[in-house]
Amino acid sequence: MSTASAPIEIATVALTVHDLSAVSAFYESGLGLSRFDAAGPIVRLGVGDRVLLELRQDRAARRAARGEAGLFHTAFLMPDRPALARWLRHALDSRLQLQGASDHLVSEAIYLADPEGNGIEVYVDRPRSRWHAPDGTIRMATDSLDLPGLLQDADAAWIGAPQGTVVGHVHLEVGALAEAEAFYATRLGLPVMARYPGAAFFGAGGYHNHIAANVWNSCRASPRQFPVTGLAELVLAVDASERAAIQSRGGADQMVDPWNTPITLVTKPA
Repeated sequence: MSTASAPIEIATVALTVHDLSAVSAFYESGLGLSRFDAAGPIVRLGVGDRVLLELRQDRAARRAARGEAGLFHTAFLMPDRPALARWLRHALDSRLQLQGASDHLVSEAIYLADPEGNGIEVYVDRPRSRWHAPDGTIRMATDSLDLPGLLQDADAAWIGAPQGTVVGHVHLEVGALAEAEAFYATRLGLPVMARYPGAAFFGAGGYHNHIAANVWNSCRASPRQFPVTGLAELVLAVDASERAAIQSRGGADQMVDPWNTPITLVTKPA
């Protein structure tokens, strides 16, 4: 269920928020993330010794508008199906406002949003042996999720995000898929793993997606003007050989995508 074998994976997602206290409390109580530290207007949250989310308060930032490029959702990958089931039971008991639940064939996913509207997916992968069609392509769909069946796997009480929880992927709203592919597939080296109408999924190491991009609400969106709420920075952990390959294609440790989202590369631990 881990993405750790991929040469590129999500390290940290940084969000700009207005109400740091309310948003950080949501991720702690709702998703069970642990607070690492708070330095002035910044709170870092994660699991174990791994920072997954950085919240940056800027009360003067304009609020992101519908149809603007930016974050569609941050997807938190649980280590196994019982962990997702325990979280779902917690979400229902806590009366979290869920927005949807889908069987994507490669995964089972539940959707919600934080208090400032930043999208969240909480999901678990199915075994990789079940991802592929006979021709070797990855099969993805958006089917109804069997929530009662999932809840039957809730074998214990929820006590917070378990060890092994990571940000499995980040789904973006972009202005054009061709530009997204030129940046994320060609420059960063994340092959296109699957396509939907209006969306593309980019993954490394055979993973179904580390970055997804869609134009469902944001077709022809312009580059973002900062400061603005929502996605502030995406930090990718990259192994040394892949980092060198990115640099050979004109990439750098600090880049921006075509919609001005900062992308930072850090080296994965050996």
